[in-house]
Amino acid sequence: MVIATPDVSSLPAASSLASENSSNTTKRAIVFMVASLAFFALMDALVKDLGTRYSTMQLVFFRSLFAFVPLGYLIYRTGWADAIKINNYTGHALRILVGVAAMFCFFYAFAHMPLADVVAISFAAPVFVVALSVPLLGEKVGPKRWTAVLIGFAGVLIMVNPGAGILDPVAVIALIGTVFFALAMIALRKLGRTESGASVVFTFTLACTALSGLALPFVWITPDLQDLALLIAIGLLGGIGQIFMTFAFKHGDVAVVAPFEYTAILWATLLGFVFWGEIPGLNIWVGVAVVMLSGLFILFREANLKLPRGHARRLQTKR
Repeated sequence: MVIATPDVSSLPAASSLASENSSNTTKRAIVFMVASLAFFALMDALVKDLGTRYSTMQLVFFRSLFAFVPLGYLIYRTGWADAIKINNYTGHALRILVGVAAMFCFFYAFAHMPLADVVAISFAAPVFVVALSVPLLGEKVGPKRWTAVLIGFAGVLIMVNPGAGILDPVAVIALIGTVFFALAMIALRKLGRTESGASVVFTFTLACTALSGLALPFVWITPDLQDLALLIAIGLLGGIGQIFMTFAFKHGDVAVVAPFEYTAILWATLLGFVFWGEIPGLNIWVGVAVVMLSGLFILFREANLKLPRGHARRLQTKR
């Protein structure tokens, strides 16, 4: 019996196959990231619409409770043992407190400001992370990154436009939410050393549901069937967006995937214009451009320095 040997001369080399697979994986990661931001944008639009009829705390409750539907499936696939295992109770508590505060501030701002304006202000989070990492993490920041931080702060000032008169209090709330979000990212850096991603996501979502649920007796407004469906959709969209973002950072390098987070401003601008006729002012576009340049420089600078930030980003969602 003669065993025929296939002609492999026309087959691609192993290195070419590896390169092609790597390229496909990167493309898949980018698609996951853009899709996650689309889901978050739809969720934000629902928050803006329902925020005029229901309290922010009630919106946070539905966002957290029904996020368990898609997140529960993800945790089931990865294993419940990791989800319920906690090594750093203090770290989880701090992450929960600043995370809930950030979500509350963003949800309130979405209900009272144009969508794109809030998203633009939230882009300043990496700038605050670098500034706060010095006193909180003891990290050393060189002159180049400090320059990027100062430029980022200038972009924030352009967006909130304090020279136009009395500073908009809602813009201040969005800015405070961004600071809380930056603190949450820093907390995640520490948690990433000892905790699994499933544990961080599960404990935060559970605690957020419980904390917002405690306030429900004081703020509850019974929704009709249509609004109830929209409230449930907030949680489902947020949970799916979080899963997609997790997949994006799992399959792609942070330096490649993270810049696509800035497409959030496009989704927010589109939805804001279609449903509310909102058009961001010139100061928003100029400010967000400055903040984006600052954020991208910080991102690639940290990637080159190989700082331990990628793991934290995979666990994080700001809304």
